[in-house]
Amino acid sequence: MDATATQERPQAEAPAECHNRELGRRGEEAAARYLERKGFEILERNWECAAGEADIIAFDEDVLVFVEVKTRSNADKGLPEEAVDKKKRERYERIAAAFLATFDTVDIAVRFDVVSILVIGGERALLRHHHNAFSADE
Repeated sequence: MDATATQERPQAEAPAECHNRELGRRGEEAAARYLERKGFEILERNWECAAGEADIIAFDEDVLVFVEVKTRSNADKGLPEEAVDKKKRERYERIAAAFLATFDTVDIAVRFDVVSILVIGGERALLRHHHNAFSADE
């Protein structure tokens, strides 16, 4: 028997995981294009720190905006924005604190937005931009 035949091979990614990863990547691309058309200056994409990952960090005029992008291929489990729960909001606040610790500007307004993308078939999708999605009373 060939020695290479007994070696373990890396486990292939499940088709659903591969689909979700590609769907998320395409959603983030669409969100970035949308934000740029709206005049946002994209500073970072997929910025990582110990607290997690920010999908998009951008300037909207003089406001630093942390954008969570949620993309779904259907609404069977609810609308994409409904997945941004209290736990995710708290994580985004920790990510923002970590980013601001590395940022040169001391006094800056910060906002948290959500871009929700629901694929409605083929190359079509419903995109909703939720400005200031994290309110203080949540």
